[in-house]
Amino acid sequence: MFSEVGKMSRWLEIELAVTDALAQAGVVPADAAAQCRKNAPVIDEAFVARVEAREAITNHDVAAFVDVLQESIGAPAGSWIHYGLTSTDVVDTGLCWALRDASDITINAIDELVTVLRDIVNTHRNTPMIGRTHGIHAEPTTFGAKVALWGLQVLRDKERVLRARDAVAVCKLSGAVGTYSNIEPAVEEAVAKHLGLQAVPATQVIARDRHAEYLYACASLGTTMESIAVELRHLQRTEVNEVREGFAKGQKGSSAMPHKRNPISAETISGLSRVLRGNAQVGLQDVPLWHERDISHSSAERVVLPDSSSLAVYVTRRMTKLLSNLEVDTANMQRNLDSLHGVVFSQSVLLALVESGMTRDDAYRVVQSAAAKAIDTNTALRDVLLADKTVTLSAEQIASAFDVTRVLRHAGRAVDSFLAAK
Repeated sequence: MFSEVGKMSRWLEIELAVTDALAQAGVVPADAAAQCRKNAPVIDEAFVARVEAREAITNHDVAAFVDVLQESIGAPAGSWIHYGLTSTDVVDTGLCWALRDASDITINAIDELVTVLRDIVNTHRNTPMIGRTHGIHAEPTTFGAKVALWGLQVLRDKERVLRARDAVAVCKLSGAVGTYSNIEPAVEEAVAKHLGLQAVPATQVIARDRHAEYLYACASLGTTMESIAVELRHLQRTEVNEVREGFAKGQKGSSAMPHKRNPISAETISGLSRVLRGNAQVGLQDVPLWHERDISHSSAERVVLPDSSSLAVYVTRRMTKLLSNLEVDTANMQRNLDSLHGVVFSQSVLLALVESGMTRDDAYRVVQSAAAKAIDTNTALRDVLLADKTVTLSAEQIASAFDVTRVLRHAGRAVDSFLAAK
């Protein structure tokens, strides 16, 4: 899509579409426009090489392209190519066309990821695990709820990409400084319709806040992929071991240590997301240009726009593959959930004591002390509470406080929200 062949193929169609529209407007002879279409060259590596050779003389890529294109079509019809246009008309419209199509590929990649996430959510809707805050055991949650929240964030990124697609899918053919001095607005409208783009007012360049929005959408998607990746990296740590990246037959985790099985996909995604965020900063810096145009944005965009487009798709597809092959260790999730002897139900006990008439601060101190004793003595918190004379709860009330089903009775709300979302 961003190769020289791809770029010049779009330039060619824009030039021909303008000539066709000018013929419809009575500016270009109809037979000349037809001849341009008929004699239009195939854009291949040989054509690109001719343009590059010409650019060595002109020191201007679009001027070189127009020279070679006119030569290929032949006179007199070829002389109508690029009539009334400035180079940025062709370059900006072609770039926006490419970014629109790149957005479609990104959206397809997101949809594939969402399908995998929904499969995991359906499988693990009720799989209990420990929730962690600050990296410390907090209260029970479900793996399904965790993944559903990832999915909802991915869907928000899809909306961002769709909005960025709309923002960048525009066309500008209004000439130098954007005043339509040598081309009619109707020609711009006709070409925009032909290309499936939206004609917009502009200076000599299309405003770069559109491209910045596109780069932000790519960066936001990459950051979401990193959010998932970081969580998976934590959950794969030896001490946690609740999930594991798939490991293919013959794969090696380390050149030195045969036992190693590392979260390489998640770490790769984390690294590449940093590039996407850096590129988004470049996009913002490209917005303020001098007067009606300069080219300070152009050199940077030739790097960051193709790279971010490719990386946004890559990290999304890499995450899809990772999750498609993810091993979920439900038994270890349960072991970790039980590892602190039930202290993760401390809030439920606290509230039960408050309901029984104890002040909140007194109840907090009682449960805090009991939880510390349970951990220090490797004793179930439930047993510590039952032996504590200051705890006035019945055995049934204590049992209810430790009922994981009760604690997780609403955890499916995130799952339902994700499964119902479009």
